[in-house]
Amino acid sequence: MRPLKSVVAIGLLLILLSTPVLQAGVTKDDVIVSVIDTTEEIPTNNTDSNVANSLSTSLDKEAKDLYESMRLRRYGLTQNAFVFAWKGYKKLLEKGSIYKKGVLSIADFSQSSRRKRLYVLDVETKKVLVNTYVAHGRNSGGEYAKSFSNKPESHKSSLGFYVTRKTYWGDHGLALNIDGVERGINDLANDRNIVVHGSEYVGADFLRWNRFNGRSYGCPAVPAKDTKKVINSIKDGSCFFIYHPSKNYLQKSKILNG
Repeated sequence: MRPLKSVVAIGLLLILLSTPVLQAGVTKDDVIVSVIDTTEEIPTNNTDSNVANSLSTSLDKEAKDLYESMRLRRYGLTQNAFVFAWKGYKKLLEKGSIYKKGVLSIADFSQSSRRKRLYVLDVETKKVLVNTYVAHGRNSGGEYAKSFSNKPESHKSSLGFYVTRKTYWGDHGLALNIDGVERGINDLANDRNIVVHGSEYVGADFLRWNRFNGRSYGCPAVPAKDTKKVINSIKDGSCFFIYHPSKNYLQKSKILNG
């Protein structure tokens, strides 16, 4: 009988050795669930995401190529400002929101107000039509714009995309209505009377006696001597973009992220 007991013992030992070692407090059921969960983590088909990323990459390259071919760096326009402006311009063009094709205006508020930071571009002929000064809201900051708002009476600039409308004659002379097309960001522009107009507190003459350009109640005011040229170049349905590298805006904008 002893040989039989030895065989049984050896058999039991082999079974034990072939069985997975379980950690304390872990059952066989837990091991099975763990394997199933791991299997479920395999990525699913994300074709839509890949297509969106591909389109975004294509627009980035298109914008950067145009930025270089127009030599916009030498005018001081930041590449980021142009890339974002181009994406929005193309989106509004696709939606049919822009009636004056080819004209893209950018107020680059990442720059000092001492700089000529307004750019009116003809992206079809690849020409800079106007490069001049532009004011930001008095409560947005001093030399640099740092704070923005869509609220009435805030006296701050509102970022984002606008579509230019008709001209009129107001307190500042020739002026241009602009519609903010980003809900919650600049869509109260008309209620706030945000328009493009000329002013004596913006421009080279003002900078001779002041550390930086004057500020508006939120309007993108331009030098009085450039008013007619700017407004006539952008009126009647062109794209106007006010840029600043604000994370809040860049993440919130549906035009840039839609």
